[in-house]
Amino acid sequence: MMRSQWKRIRYRLEWLGLVLATKLIPLFSRRACYHLARTAGALLSFFDRPRYRIALSNLEVAFGDRFSPRERRKIVRESFQHFARTMVDLLWSSRLTQHNFSRYIEWQNLEEPARSAGPERSFIIACYHYSNFEWLSLAGGFLELKGTIISQEFKNSLLDPIFKKLREQSGHELVPRERGIIRLYKVLRQKGRTALLVDLTVPPAQGAVAIDCFGLKTSVTSAHAWLHEQTGAPIIPAHCEPLPHGRYRIIFHPKIERTAAMTHQQIAQACWDSFEPYVRRNPAPWREFFPTVRRPVSTQTHRYHRGTETVKAFAVANAFTNSPWCFETQGRSSSQLYGLFATTCCAGLFTSSWALTFWISAACSFS
Repeated sequence: MMRSQWKRIRYRLEWLGLVLATKLIPLFSRRACYHLARTAGALLSFFDRPRYRIALSNLEVAFGDRFSPRERRKIVRESFQHFARTMVDLLWSSRLTQHNFSRYIEWQNLEEPARSAGPERSFIIACYHYSNFEWLSLAGGFLELKGTIISQEFKNSLLDPIFKKLREQSGHELVPRERGIIRLYKVLRQKGRTALLVDLTVPPAQGAVAIDCFGLKTSVTSAHAWLHEQTGAPIIPAHCEPLPHGRYRIIFHPKIERTAAMTHQQIAQACWDSFEPYVRRNPAPWREFFPTVRRPVSTQTHRYHRGTETVKAFAVANAFTNSPWCFETQGRSSSQLYGLFATTCCAGLFTSSWALTFWISAACSFS
């Protein structure tokens, strides 16, 4: 009984913090939001030491001795800051319109979707948790690449209408996760469009395939490969990368070619291979180095053999999976609470409502 009452109170506080953020953050300039997010991200990296240590370990596994310990610490801090920027920018995005979004977002290879899809204009965008994937979704709508997208519902149903409104403002249609993949299949059969985040970590028993990622095996979704196989819609990878002063660039990659003879695993690998060079050049914006499921570090360490060398596998569960363009399979409640904590933490910094921030932080920590 007591626990149920606490949950209702906590959900109301979460809703209040989010509403406060959606009202106040859009009042400020892009420059103010940029510095707010950097401050919030730096504070998150300081206070959330378990995730900070896991991210350091992930970087060491992926890149070996390429980065010094000091450089790894800098990259991890920046990863938290990119996460905070994504959340603050989503809350600010009510100020984005068809007429002004190009001030903040530029694009490269926009002709690729039209060239690859032909007159039918049906395609699958394969996206990644890199930099501001929320604005990648919004920019797609403003660029007339509107589609149907799966979005994970929150456990706190009070939050769903707020996020749905923010994410649909450029013209996308968000559908619930339940039977979502069948819904996407029907959309593509009717010459519609969709997008999926394809770097999600998925348990092997849940329809995943194993790909080579930084020389290690990791298990990712094969939903995009199945949809392509069933509908023939081309797969076009795309990602968002950060630019100075809070701006972004959307990059569309060439479509995945010669898929007729490929297995689901080979298609998933081809999508990753088109993206990995960008992560190698600038690893900080990639969310998978920065885990969002809180577990003791000792339970996150697994070992694989690469030749004669034993290395630790990535200690990452799903990235921020209550996001759009998502086919989510695990890490639901913890990732939602962490995402909400970051959102409300930013609102708390913004309004100096530290009591509210620490309340929600405590709720996240003890859930």
